[in-house]
Formats: sequence, C-alpha cells, structure tokens
Amino acid sequence: MATASSSPTTDAQTGTQTGTQSGAEVATVDRLRTSVTRLTRLLRQQDRTDHGPTLTAMLATVAAQGPLTLGDLATREQVSPPTVTKVVDRLEVLGLVERLADPDDRRVRRVALTPAGREHLDGVKTRRTAWLADRVDELTDDERSRLDAALDVLERLALAPDRARATTP
Repeated sequence: MATASSSPTTDAQTGTQTGTQSGAEVATVDRLRTSVTRLTRLLRQQDRTDHGPTLTAMLATVAAQGPLTLGDLATREQVSPPTVTKVVDRLEVLGLVERLADPDDRRVRRVALTPAGREHLDGVKTRRTAWLADRVDELTDDERSRLDAALDVLERLALAPDRARATTP
C-alpha cells in the first residue's frame, strides 16, 4: 500500500476535508465512485419511461416511506421545496401519487402512492433487476463470490452518514 499523504484530502464539491488518505485509498475511492456512478446510470437507462430519474426516485421514496408531507419528502430527497412541489404535481397528473389529508391535522396534506404508482415502480424494479441479473450472470464464479462478499460493505456505504455511524460495530 502507498504511504499516507501528509495533508487531508478536500472534497471538490463540498470543500470538506476527508482525512489523510494514502494514494492507494484515493485510487480505490475514485474507482468505487466511478463504478457506482456508471452502474447507477446504466440501471436508470433500463426504466424505459419518459418520467426521468428524479420522478422515479421521488416515487420510490414515497413508496418506501410514505405517506409523506411535501417538506418530509424534500428533506429525504435533498431537494428544495419548490422542486418537490413541481415533481409531486407531475406525479399526481400522471396518476402515480395522490395527496391525502393528514389524519391528525386536516390542514396538512400527505403524498401517497397510488396503485398505478406501485405498478410503475414494480415495472421499473423488474427491468432493472433483470438487466443486473444478466450482468451478474456474465461474471465468473470467483467474481460472483467476491461481489457477494462485498455487499455488506456496499450496503453500509449506501446508508446515510448518521445511520452508517450508528451501525458501526
């Protein structure tokens, strides 16, 4: 392994320092970032809809965690309130979500998935899973074993930072 660098690495987008990393660690992180980005893009290409990744991502969040207020949805998706309003309006026009009155406060509206929204997400998931299964089938037995061994680490990396710290052994 390469020797540790003497200065912390600075994240180019956020400007935050990420600590001292060796050249090998930087190369690993770069390869991981590039691979995850490419794989995500390839999976999104399997959607075969005109809805785009933002609508599909928001729909998936509503399915997994809803019904949600617009504010909660904006926070979870890390988008501005005007953006979430625009996307939810579009999802509602498409019949994929509906706005429901909050049972505790009738002034509050919650966004919930419709049966058409569930059907849409199921189709997206089926296409993405089939495409990825085909790619995994192309791997050697050794590569599949290594991928399986790496899944726990990848799942931990995919958690929000506060949840990842809470699951550290």
